[in-house]
Amino acid sequence: MGMDIGIGLVWFVSFLFSTTVHEAMHALAAWRLGDPTAYNGGQVTLSPIPHIRREPIGMLVLPLLTSLTQGWAIGWASAPYDPYWAQRYPKRAAIMAAAGPAGNMLIAITALVLLRVGLAIGVFLAPDRISFETLVASASGQPSFLSILLSVLLIQNVFLGVFNLLPLPPLDGAAVLGAVVP
Repeated sequence: MGMDIGIGLVWFVSFLFSTTVHEAMHALAAWRLGDPTAYNGGQVTLSPIPHIRREPIGMLVLPLLTSLTQGWAIGWASAPYDPYWAQRYPKRAAIMAAAGPAGNMLIAITALVLLRVGLAIGVFLAPDRISFETLVASASGQPSFLSILLSVLLIQNVFLGVFNLLPLPPLDGAAVLGAVVP
């Protein structure tokens, strides 16, 4: 039972970090492309605190509850933007929308590279049994905190990136598709 809570907490921390990066990437892209709304709201940051203040249920309560009861975390967050800016500059709005999933893919690629390097130098081994939390095992053959964390970061960020690109409002993919197909 203690290991399940530990794994749940890894999922929660991964969700908090990944969602913070996702929203900060939206905010940064919007700011660089001419919409200072999220920047002025303190959202261009890797600190989760402003993102939690904006969406406490989606960033803290639900992810903590699901990670401790289900063994994985789910929730939501958002970065503010000026809808008039998005309407005037749909291509810029699409880039802003794509920036969040791009942040998730960057985390996933980084985790994958670290897992591959760990396998190549013998820090990690192929596990006897694979799961979302154990894509690799430590050199002892057992999961370690690092192997679990990197596995969860990879799986969770691929899921978050792909899910958010679905072309359904309010997901990011709807804004991206809206700029491509007027």
